Amino acid sequence: MNVEIDSKNVAEGLQTETNIEHGFSILTFTNTTKSNRQFVHKVDSSVIQFHFCLKGQTIFTFNNGAYHLPMAEDHSLLLYNPQQDLPMNLQLQPDSWVVSVLVSIKKFHSLFSREANYITFLSEENKERKYYTDGLLTPSMAIVLNQLMNYNLHPSIKELYFKGKAYELLSLYFNRPADADVAQCPFLADEDNVTKIKRAKEIIIARMTEPPTLKELSSEIGLSLNKLKEGFKQIYGDSVYSFLFDYKMEVARQLLASGGYNVNEVGLKVGYSTASHFIAGFKKKFGTTPKKYLMSLG
Repeated sequence: MNVEIDSKNVAEGLQTETNIEHGFSILTFTNTTKSNRQFVHKVDSSVIQFHFCLKGQTIFTFNNGAYHLPMAEDHSLLLYNPQQDLPMNLQLQPDSWVVSVLVSIKKFHSLFSREANYITFLSEENKERKYYTDGLLTPSMAIVLNQLMNYNLHPSIKELYFKGKAYELLSLYFNRPADADVAQCPFLADEDNVTKIKRAKEIIIARMTEPPTLKELSSEIGLSLNKLKEGFKQIYGDSVYSFLFDYKMEVARQLLASGGYNVNEVGLKVGYSTASHFIAGFKKKFGTTPKKYLMSLG
């Protein structure tokens, strides 16, 4: 995972924002702790909000705590109220991931103006009404969302990559015929396979200090080695161990940024028995040593 540390959020979890263009942005929220974490983000009445819970659960709070709206794993939530601002106030439960796409109504109309009657809340009679709907994530949407969460390409193309994925995500959100996912990815037509691959990811994260071999992992989830490799790549955009490496390095960076551990302690916590191997891995991922990274935080 290649996300920027925001020092004010280290104690609460991680929140990142990528501005795609004017009136169009993507936010990611992660809570890898064992406690609930709260995130707040200003949103005015001109913005349509799309929220996607990839993992765990989150609760949205409105009207100064008077109203609560839960969003479970593999669910989405669309919010729009032209009559008043709807600031985001999220409480992420432990081990939760959320992706939010914020689009101004002006920008959104420019994307779908020809299909305004097809998209319910864009129709003439609804344009000044508040709108709320929830739904399930399709496997195709889950792939795009995981690619956003696990972005690990060069930083210089991040905005371009996120822009392409945001458009793809909105297209999938508004166009979900029954067989769409089967046509796009035959492997993901089998929901049981998807569940097993998600289980594989949970296992390697839970045991990141002593992960199982691929053969042991495939046996534990009840999926052939080839289907494990193929499915993991499809859903998470990376191989099993490359994904685990990125995850371990991101955890290490959070631990370092928290200020509560030294380099040796962090290395041990993410599964490195020797400091030199941890330092080499950290430098490979982030281009700097853990010590220099700590110094950069000031």
